[in-house]
Amino acid sequence: MNIILATNSMEHSNKEVIMVNFKKAISFEGANKKVQDFLGQQSEIAKAAAKGIAGDKLYEAVPDFLSTPAENVMTNENNAWIVLGRDRSASRMSGYGGKGDTQCASIDIVAGRMGSEVKAYDESGDSLFVNPSFKKDAARIYISQKTDIDKYFDLAAGKVGNAKSKSGVGIKADNIRIIGRESIKFVTTTDKKNSQGGDIKSVLGIDLIAGNDDSDLQSMVKGENLVEGISELVDHMDNLTGVVDTLLMAQFEFNEAISSHFHSSPFFAAPTLPSEVLMSKGIRTMISHLQKTKASLLKQKINLGLFKQNYLSKSGGKYINSRFNSVN
Repeated sequence: MNIILATNSMEHSNKEVIMVNFKKAISFEGANKKVQDFLGQQSEIAKAAAKGIAGDKLYEAVPDFLSTPAENVMTNENNAWIVLGRDRSASRMSGYGGKGDTQCASIDIVAGRMGSEVKAYDESGDSLFVNPSFKKDAARIYISQKTDIDKYFDLAAGKVGNAKSKSGVGIKADNIRIIGRESIKFVTTTDKKNSQGGDIKSVLGIDLIAGNDDSDLQSMVKGENLVEGISELVDHMDNLTGVVDTLLMAQFEFNEAISSHFHSSPFFAAPTLPSEVLMSKGIRTMISHLQKTKASLLKQKINLGLFKQNYLSKSGGKYINSRFNSVN
């Protein structure tokens, strides 16, 4: 089993998606011309009753569906459909139902057949009969016992690939929300065999594909492993800070010895005066080490500790892992 979550819309920003609605809120464009003429001849009261307000009847463009003898079609006057039949993505010859395959039962739930291009009649004024359109229909839930679900919805293969001749469920609309009052799980590979009786020999995962473009699809990060790896890296940096501190103190002692170093004079072995250049430079270097380098090392250790607490600890304000969502 595999799951693909894909979008093909362009986002305006990472917080808000802004889309332009080209369709008017109330439009009778494409509706049956005879019905429009008939309504135009009615009284204002009759017209008001046909505007659909408060759930009253509403006359609008609804195409006729080009069904097959095997399909049981349920519909209403407002372009909502449930079709019980065999696998079909377009014309009567499409899908496994069109090929005459058995075990390819399907349920096609559609709201808004033809989407924004809806019309009830053609250019000649005759009733317009249409096939399913997985591209144009406004909203759809498609369930099939045997289908090429990715092909029908024109989805990128991703890492899990495109399924063929398997049972599938496809959901498509401008916006989709899945809400769980308590929790939601996306789970793959629950059974040993698929719906066609074939052995499931490998575990396939979940692809999240924005823009239906899998050209830069990358692996998800496992949070706990990431925390462990970064924590180990921080510990190494902390140890390195200690090594530098030890080296600094050794250098400090050496500089102190050099700055006060003297030689024995050839005159009765009397000690000479320390070098003025070494003494001056040594003192300045030791002060710099204490004021700058030592302080910087201390600050570095404090910053590393704060970094671990803030980003790598569950109690941290910017903990890098989600406290609610998990992935394997």
